[in-house]
Amino acid sequence: MTAPLLAVLDYGIGNLHSAHQSFNHVGADARLTADPALIADADAVVLPGVGHFGACMRALRASGLDDIAVAAAADDRPFIGICVGMQLLYEDSTEAPGVAGLGILPGTVDRIDTGGDASLVLPQMQWNELDLVGPGVDDPLLDGLEASWMYFVHSYAGPADPDLVTSTCAYGGAVTASVRRGSTWATQFHPEKSARAGLRLLANFVDLARDGVSPGVDDAVAATEASAS
Repeated sequence: MTAPLLAVLDYGIGNLHSAHQSFNHVGADARLTADPALIADADAVVLPGVGHFGACMRALRASGLDDIAVAAAADDRPFIGICVGMQLLYEDSTEAPGVAGLGILPGTVDRIDTGGDASLVLPQMQWNELDLVGPGVDDPLLDGLEASWMYFVHSYAGPADPDLVTSTCAYGGAVTASVRRGSTWATQFHPEKSARAGLRLLANFVDLARDGVSPGVDDAVAATEASAS
């Protein structure tokens, strides 16, 4: 089976190498790159990120990859933002007033409202359970991941847009955990740090990059074992 080519945008910040290596682990030909030609040829594009919205957005613009990311998300190829990479897809963030995001998704990223619960500190730095909601129930990226536990490190999150949100987690209320708009997906959690469940999500994305919706990790493993017997 041909490994799909994934362009992991290299703008010199965040969890670039861990995301790159994890996608290779689940069957992609993932390249950490800032080469516009390679990005244009890729089957799918990945925008990782950790840290401060403003610092990440400035680094992305300085690298010249901001417009390339917008163009990649506008075509029919699968595109995924991870953690702050997800937040950069929005118009802006209250974490960095005056710094414009990519505007691929509508709305403003805002600080998590813990509802005054003193036991809930920020950042949320823990494993938390996904609740698939709205379009997420049938989302191929989240296939097999209902009630899965993912690893989060964040103080800010995207808006609760019912047309885009595919999963939430509970932290003083429902917090946006993942979204989808057309062929663009994003996760606030770190799938590359989320053990088997995270690898399944990454493998689901690789399937989308290869040929659209296809069997999840367990089904693919079972099929391979059956053909070998």
